[in-house]
Order: sequence, then structure tokens, then C-alpha cells
Amino acid sequence: MNYLQYYPTDVINGEGTRCTLFVSGCTHACKGCYNQKSWSFSAGVLFDDVMEQQIINDLKDTRIKRQGLTLSGGDPLHPLNVETLLPFVQRVKRECPDKDIWVWTGYKLDELDKQQRAMLPYIDVLIDGKFIQEQADPSLVWRGSANQIIHRFKL
Repeated sequence: MNYLQYYPTDVINGEGTRCTLFVSGCTHACKGCYNQKSWSFSAGVLFDDVMEQQIINDLKDTRIKRQGLTLSGGDPLHPLNVETLLPFVQRVKRECPDKDIWVWTGYKLDELDKQQRAMLPYIDVLIDGKFIQEQADPSLVWRGSANQIIHRFKL
């Protein structure tokens, strides 16, 4: 799996101060998507053990207390990304149990297959649904369009 960007300190993409990873690869091709460069699975750089450890270290860093990890993209729940992200979120929850995980996906909760659903026990907040330009509303918190739903599984 590749990623486009990593922000070790982010206050925009979820509650509190967070680590945010924008993964590469999305097949939804939403009209008006703000991050079209993330659609290609080959965009960005390889998410390797070094980057994974960096995120874990940042989450554990006591100098800047982070509430959790945000996964966006691209689409973190695309099956090609789940292969890498499932063991990663399992590790985050094991090594940083006090941190929450937020995930943005274009898939609807009821559309997720078995592989994608395997991620759900590790996700605290899921924002689901494709971005629909005709329903775009900049006043929405953590959503780009009115059809998207914030699912709070934990917190």
C-alpha cells in the first residue's frame, strides 16, 4: 500500500490532536473530490515498517499528546488497502490502547464485505459514503456532503 501524506500533528481530521495518514488508492471517483491525486494506488510512497513505527512512536509521544489516528485517502477500506491497514490498526490498538481511530471511506457501512468488516472492531469513528457534490455543504463537521454518515462505534 502507498500513502500520499502523513501528518504527525493534525487538528482538522477528527477530534483532538491526531496523527493522520492519507492512503493512496480509491475507485469511487467522486465528482468534485478534493483529493483526486489519491485515486491512483501507485501515487505517493510505500507504507513500510519505518513509517508504521514512526506513527506508533508519534502516538506514544508524551510531548504532544495525541487523541488518536485518522485514516483517510484515497480510501482506507478499499480491499487493496485493508490488506496492509488491518494488521496496522490491530497493532495501534494493541500498543496504544488509549488512542482512538477514525476512518473516512466512500463505502457505506452496509456495503462492506467480510474483509472490510474485519477493520470495524478497531475503528472508533467511521465516516462513510461517497462525496456527492450536489449535497456538498462546507458547514458540515467532518463530512463533505450531507449523505455521509458519522458512525461512532466507541468513544
